[in-house]
Amino acid sequence: MRPVLHGDVICAACALLAVPRGTRWRQAREMVAQAEAADRYRRHFGRAHPDWGNGTLMAAALSRPIAPERRLDDPDYADCLILALEAVRLRHRER
Repeated sequence: MRPVLHGDVICAACALLAVPRGTRWRQAREMVAQAEAADRYRRHFGRAHPDWGNGTLMAAALSRPIAPERRLDDPDYADCLILALEAVRLRHRER
């Protein structure tokens, strides 16, 4: 996966807002896995993955339905931001 920037986490959180609460953790980990797979594809073939984009978390998130961004004091949005960050952190721990 390419380096994770602020916008990547925001897009991932908005994608998580668009799915039911009980599936968000699985979806967050799946987005990270798709970003990693897309980055490997990009390095191998020299072009973006047809479904998951260029290897950024943002591209993987934007391949899904996206809810509008909310204020940071919205508890549901804050939970989604935390899940997105935790999924990225878990990826780094596993490496």
